[in-house]
Amino acid sequence: MKLKKYILLLFVITLSSFSVHKYYLSLTQIKYNEEGKSVQVIINVFMDDIETALNKDNNIDLQLTTKKELKNNDIYFENYLKDKLHFKINNNAKNFNYIGKEYEGDLVFFYLEIEDVNAVSSIEISNKILMKHFPEQQNLIKSKVGKKNKSVLLEKDNYTEILTY
Repeated sequence: MKLKKYILLLFVITLSSFSVHKYYLSLTQIKYNEEGKSVQVIINVFMDDIETALNKDNNIDLQLTTKKELKNNDIYFENYLKDKLHFKINNNAKNFNYIGKEYEGDLVFFYLEIEDVNAVSSIEISNKILMKHFPEQQNLIKSKVGKKNKSVLLEKDNYTEILTY
C-alpha cells in the first residue's frame, strides 16, 4: 500500500515540476480514523490553478508564496472548498472543518476533517474543485476505510460518486 502512495506522490510531483502544465489534476485523499471517530481529508491542487480560480471568483490578487500574499487567504480557500466540495457519510450530509493549508513546490495541500463519525459504510463525494475555470480538470479521489481502499476519477460531467465499504 505504501508503495502505491509513493508512486502516486511521485507522479503528482513529476507533474508539478513543469512550470506550465497541461494536466489539470487534483488528488483528494480520504481516510476514516476509527479511533478519533473522524474522516480526515487531504487535497492537493496546483497552486497556479487554485490561485487563478480564487482571483477570478473573488476579484482579488492572492499572490501566493510572495511577500504580497494576502494575509487572510485562508478565508478564501475555506469558502471556495465549502462551495465546491460536499460529503455525505452513510447518506447524511456532513460539513467539514477547514484545518489549514501548506505549500509544497507547485502544490497547495488542504487539510479538512469531518468529526463525530461513528462508522462509515458509504461516502458520497461531490467535487467541483477547479472545474469552472478548467474544463479539463479531473479530481482523483482515493479513500481508505478500515482495510478497504476505493478510488474514483471525477470530471466536469461526472463530479459526484458514492463509495461503499
